[in-house]
Amino acid sequence: MAKDVASYISGDDTHNHNNQKLIYPAATRNQDPILQVLKRFLICDVDSIEDEESPLFLEIAAGSGQHLAYFAPHFPGVRFQPTEVDDSLLGSISYYAENCPTKNIMPPKLIDICQKLSSYGFEENSIDYLYNANMIHISPYACTVGLFENAGNYLKPDALMITYGPYSKDGVITPESNIQFDASLRARNADWGLRDITDLIKLADKNNLSLMDTVEMPANNKTLIWKKN
Repeated sequence: MAKDVASYISGDDTHNHNNQKLIYPAATRNQDPILQVLKRFLICDVDSIEDEESPLFLEIAAGSGQHLAYFAPHFPGVRFQPTEVDDSLLGSISYYAENCPTKNIMPPKLIDICQKLSSYGFEENSIDYLYNANMIHISPYACTVGLFENAGNYLKPDALMITYGPYSKDGVITPESNIQFDASLRARNADWGLRDITDLIKLADKNNLSLMDTVEMPANNKTLIWKKN
């Protein structure tokens, strides 16, 4: 089974009560493989977020906040905006943002992706990168629909949405460990489960997005690169 997603829902984390810092072993394991993908697709021609041309990288479902803390120092000219729907995680996300050496992680926003991003102050066609890891299969499908609808409306033309996690393809889940993982998710919550890439492509098409690349990742996961048409 994909360990790096299983531990997100199993309580496999460490909580430092003094500074609210959370450490998810899953995020520690997958942060570097995801970074290597981002280095292929993120383009930034400025060296500081003080530049008005600094691109905006919006993360939906930031969790502990570890991912952006790991990514941001590698892209000092990118403005990273973490968001979460669970307000109990904002303290940990804030900790990582405040301690980022390059100071290019913004304070976290409380966002429900099922709502329009304009409700939270974002303008249409204003986001350069939209990033979401390990949410699609551990949330109701309405959250996936909201993610794609918001990407279609708020990404700039030719901008990218990057999603990471386990998926099925044409109704088939592989390997056996992911079949068991999908069954365990659905047993826990009937609205959860691995989503099919073919279905996501249809959803993307409805929202002016297209699947540009599929990157195989460790632990039976994939990174999907979606482009705003």
